[in-house]
Amino acid sequence: MAAAPAQLERAYGVTNIKHHIPIILDIDDGNYDAWRELFLTHCESFDASGHLDGTLLPTDVADVAWKKRDGLVKLWLYGTLSKDLFKSTFKTGGTSREIWLRLENFFRNNREARAIQLDHKLRNTEIGDMTIHSYCQELKSIADVLSNVDAPVNERALVTYLLNGLNAKYDNIINVIMHRQPFPSFEDARSMLLLEEERINKGKKPNPTHTDSASSAKVLAATDSSSD
Repeated sequence: MAAAPAQLERAYGVTNIKHHIPIILDIDDGNYDAWRELFLTHCESFDASGHLDGTLLPTDVADVAWKKRDGLVKLWLYGTLSKDLFKSTFKTGGTSREIWLRLENFFRNNREARAIQLDHKLRNTEIGDMTIHSYCQELKSIADVLSNVDAPVNERALVTYLLNGLNAKYDNIINVIMHRQPFPSFEDARSMLLLEEERINKGKKPNPTHTDSASSAKVLAATDSSSD
């Protein structure tokens, strides 16, 4: 299968692959599916996807033109990997298809273990010193990554984890959310918690700003007494 020369010439003009594929594939981001889709689309638009699926093969061992094109796709691949992933998957030599399959196996084989790890993290995340906004954002990010590794979290479970990680000052609103019918969505629960956070913060009284100490009060009292 031969690629269109005009398309290949245009492919050689890609000086920065990150302008075409803004996602950096990372071990911890759970973005393999999105990255894969973008990379495939990019290669298809330049008639280079055959280097990934194995349909574009060299005519013989001395096919220099094919090696150059394959090297270009390899550069695209390596240019969209995080440093840690590059170190984990890099091997000298090989074709772009071998790199493509190595990455696919790396992420597919680690999905189950990754899902277990993320599920544990989601169940045990607590608000601590975070704001409601930051806390909800943290939980939603973990849930999104779980979806990317084929272990989606249903809405009711996510709201339950959200409530379980709150501290005692939110007890009243937790009770309201838990008994609300129908059971609120994650966004509804988030909105209710944001309002409660605002109410609690408004109720806080500012600390006294005067710096009079016990000793200064005694001096003042003694002065008043002697004056009398």
